[in-house]
Amino acid sequence: MTQKDESIRLFDLLMIGIGCAMFAFGLVFFNIANHLADGGISGITLILRALFHIDPAYSTILINVPLIVIGWRFLGRQSLVYTIYGTLMLSLFLWIWQRVPLVIDLHGDLLLSALGAGLVGGLGSGLLYRYGGTTGGTDIVARIFERFRGVPMGRTLLYLDVVVLLISLVYIDIQHMAYTLIYSYVFSRIVNFTLEGAYAARGVIIVSTKHQEITNDIMEQMERGVSLINAEGGYSHQGRKMIYVVVAPGELYQVRQIISRHDSRAFVSVVNVNEALGEGFSFEVPKKGFLGKFKR
Repeated sequence: MTQKDESIRLFDLLMIGIGCAMFAFGLVFFNIANHLADGGISGITLILRALFHIDPAYSTILINVPLIVIGWRFLGRQSLVYTIYGTLMLSLFLWIWQRVPLVIDLHGDLLLSALGAGLVGGLGSGLLYRYGGTTGGTDIVARIFERFRGVPMGRTLLYLDVVVLLISLVYIDIQHMAYTLIYSYVFSRIVNFTLEGAYAARGVIIVSTKHQEITNDIMEQMERGVSLINAEGGYSHQGRKMIYVVVAPGELYQVRQIISRHDSRAFVSVVNVNEALGEGFSFEVPKKGFLGKFKR
């Protein structure tokens, strides 16, 4: 194991803690307060709370400890530490939030409750996963099934969530289950958004005989880096240059204008880029326009 892969970073622990705090906040003040269920281990703790009045702060630890003991061999050093830390932080914040005298008055609107739960819980879980953390639970079970049965983790997690939600019908009605499904959808979308990065981008692939002219204009007018890739036509077997450039969504129109100006018959493919790192995206953005040129 390399230091890069297995090192324990304080910033990761900080963000995992914040993610656990947000997820626990959503679970207490939206799910529990409005009788919405949940999937996975959190859903099981809500069932135990409704049927046996067991505090989710305690049942989270009681359920996760044996799972962590069983699955510790499949986690690795960093994952094991982050999982134990995430489980403890989630339990801690569940304990804290249940004792905070706060009421979020949504006038009994279950739709707003589901949206709020999905937004807050999804953002918290997204931060948790983005920095390598988990809260154990079904993630460990899914890894074990993948290791010994060859079942993909995503499929196992889906099946477990469905089972937990069906069991949740013992304490909630169909109406609340319907809003729980809305919550689950919003939750998953927010998690994906958080994991993919807030700065969306577009990758543009251009095949044109005027590749040099298009490349020059993109670099000079848009100040974006461009890669030229050697390609070969499948039918003609003739060599040609393929342009690849990553731009912000709002810059697509300018790219299209540049391409159209030089080659109206160029082949263009635009793909979603989940996350863009580097100059112009996560580092210093190149200065554009009159003021940018004036400051140079």
